[in-house]
Amino acid sequence: MDHTAALPAPARRTRRIRRIRRAVLAASATLGAALVAFVAQRPLRHRHTGWHAWVGTVNGVVVLTVAALPLAALVVWVSARRRTAAGVAPEWARRRSLAEVGMVYGTVPWVWMTMLPGSGAGVAPRRVSLVPLRDLIEVVAGAPVTAIVQVVGNLLVLAALGFFAPVRFTALASVRRVLVLGVACSVLIETAQYVLWLDRVSSVDDVLVNAAGAALAARASRRWWRTAGGAPAGRPRSAVPAGR
Repeated sequence: MDHTAALPAPARRTRRIRRIRRAVLAASATLGAALVAFVAQRPLRHRHTGWHAWVGTVNGVVVLTVAALPLAALVVWVSARRRTAAGVAPEWARRRSLAEVGMVYGTVPWVWMTMLPGSGAGVAPRRVSLVPLRDLIEVVAGAPVTAIVQVVGNLLVLAALGFFAPVRFTALASVRRVLVLGVACSVLIETAQYVLWLDRVSSVDDVLVNAAGAALAARASRRWWRTAGGAPAGRPRSAVPAGR
């Protein structure tokens, strides 16, 4: 017998929220443990000392990202409470706050890592690759495992932006629009790498994969998008609460 079905709607909603919270906590703990294990296996390079060891290395960025997770959760909670106090329905307050923080928290560390300078920054010739798929094919042919890691990493650079942007902004509630946004953001990243002379290859393949990651993430969050009337996809507009 399903005892959950016999509960009133508010009780079922409360139980569902608790389950989601437990799942989020478990996922966060798993992610944190994985990142800590990653850092433990790859300690900070000895040639980096002081603040540069934290902001100028991949491991440093990973550690700071994990450390900032409780702060991000706190910002979501405070923002949702303020919206609820202003008259926004709790569900929408939580959704909007989570989307806003998620876009920033899930995107900034990846972009940060793409902007870390190489060993020849400011010295090595600037490199540009404008032939689609050429870099990917070369990497796959030479080191398949490295290619997989690079592709997965590039897919994740703008994934959080693609996932949460259409949840928060009605104007972006379209995979095509998120794809265009992903292309634009990725072009800016590659251009910045070239202009700042970071000893990185400004590649069209990175633009394609980054944008694809944003579009795929947007497709995954489609059930939570806002429609033109402000309602999530699949929900009647009459169910949308008033508020900001």
